[in-house]
Amino acid sequence: MSNSLTLNVRVTGPLSEFVTANVGENGAYENVSEYIRDLIRRDLDRVEAQRFERLKTELTAAFAAPEASYSLLDAEAVFARNARL
Repeated sequence: MSNSLTLNVRVTGPLSEFVTANVGENGAYENVSEYIRDLIRRDLDRVEAQRFERLKTELTAAFAAPEASYSLLDAEAVFARNARL
């Protein structure tokens, strides 16, 4: 079950004009809430893509390393190392 969160945000000036231009009959969104939800989803996608790219970079480096450079780690050592990242 997901929790609901109500946000109250005040925007003025150019930000307000930009939001207004994107909402309503001439905008891409029916209302401000729909617009904000889409912005949050896009930001979530961006963060997940960055995480995936970091993981790909780490895996690429790991698979390119010579076998002699590998060391045996137990789960506790892996968790400790990952907590520092």
